Amino acid sequence: MVSGLNFEFSKRTHIFHLRVWVLVAIFIGIFCGTILLLLPFCLSRKKSKKKGSLQAALPVTQIPAVSKEIKIDQQQPIVKHYVSSSNDMDLLALALQEKFNEKDSVRLLSSEKAGNDADNSSQSDYFNTLEKDGNVEYESGEKRGVMYHSHPVHVASPLSGLPEFSHLGWGHWFTLRDLEIATNKFSKQNIIGEGGYGVVYRGQLINGTPVAVKKILNNIGEAEKEFRVEVEAISHARHKNLVRLLGYCIEGTQRLLIYEHINNGNLEQWLHGAMSHYGYLTWEARMKVLIGTAKALAYLHEALEPKVVHRDIKSSNILIDDDFNAKLSDFGLVKLLGAGKSHITTRVMGTFGYVAPEYANSGLLNEKSDVYSFGVVLLEAISGRDPVDYGRPAPEVNLVDWLKMMVGSKRFEEVVDPKIETRPSTTALKRALLTALRCVDPDAEKRPVMSQIVRMLESEDYPILREVCFMP
Repeated sequence: MVSGLNFEFSKRTHIFHLRVWVLVAIFIGIFCGTILLLLPFCLSRKKSKKKGSLQAALPVTQIPAVSKEIKIDQQQPIVKHYVSSSNDMDLLALALQEKFNEKDSVRLLSSEKAGNDADNSSQSDYFNTLEKDGNVEYESGEKRGVMYHSHPVHVASPLSGLPEFSHLGWGHWFTLRDLEIATNKFSKQNIIGEGGYGVVYRGQLINGTPVAVKKILNNIGEAEKEFRVEVEAISHARHKNLVRLLGYCIEGTQRLLIYEHINNGNLEQWLHGAMSHYGYLTWEARMKVLIGTAKALAYLHEALEPKVVHRDIKSSNILIDDDFNAKLSDFGLVKLLGAGKSHITTRVMGTFGYVAPEYANSGLLNEKSDVYSFGVVLLEAISGRDPVDYGRPAPEVNLVDWLKMMVGSKRFEEVVDPKIETRPSTTALKRALLTALRCVDPDAEKRPVMSQIVRMLESEDYPILREVCFMP
């Protein structure tokens, strides 16, 4: 039988006279090759079907749509990382000084003396206040004071615990319902500030974070413009002396901005009595606040592109945190300018007494307008006087003119705020006055830039004139 099979398989066929076993081998090879070619295709198709079924089973997260009326600027401000000019060198020096220039502690508040008790006079004349539920606690001890440390403190994010889906391009997205809950339905009792563009409410998020909610007033399209300007100006700005923008809300015609809440008053309140029941700022505290403000302005003017001109620098817009660090606020009037550019406007914005003369007279706006306003605030902090006070004699109504007159007649020691118990040294006073008077120079081109002002206030090695005389 085996020999019979061998005989049959050995027969030649009509197909190229090939033997039968050769044809069988060819057919088997073709069949196996076809199977090998089709197998990967079948496996890949089966895998794609399985993946599609899994995706169909997953839930789809819904992200709230942003109003098409609002322009979202996806371009990040360009922070300068190169050093090509003296201004850039100043900024680099500021960054290094800020890292190593913190001291272990600083005296910040000067208390009012209750009497001439000898025991009390031997103690330090400053104190630390802790505000809890509206009550003020005074620390006791031989030396009482506000202490701050250079060691970093890790603090939980104010947005921790909030829904992750609400993180969008400008920061954290809040619903109107979130903010109604936070502010007790925008209760009048929660109002902490009002202006031409909006109302600011104190609030508390569901995670316990205190916030300030700015509700933009909808007056003939200005709300939309105000909202966009403020968000575009500071949504990407990051500086320890700027009030932090936590997020925003867009619902219908409602436009709201949510900021961190600074609950220690502002410079105006500390200088002019609203916070006097806590004490008075010492010279050191005033300089700390002003230097912090100068650093914030240097960042806005010289580290961002386009640069940001604040346009409303005044003592009430300089908030003070619990460690007496300055927090520059209220960016509602900011103007974005390209490098080396100025802007001319027919509508002058700002606060009377702080506005630069060239801006008030001709509408010419650039960063030197902020420098002038900062100089007025510095003079205000030195003297404890308002920029314009019609309750004073005619020569003393305008603070800048009065200071120039006093310095020109070499009576600069008389301009120091009498509420400062420990007076500054003559050198420190001259340095601060010279810096302020250079800031308020009538010629805008002669005013220093903010990074130079920081160095003038911070560095004892920065040259100052022994004799300064200003013509009235």
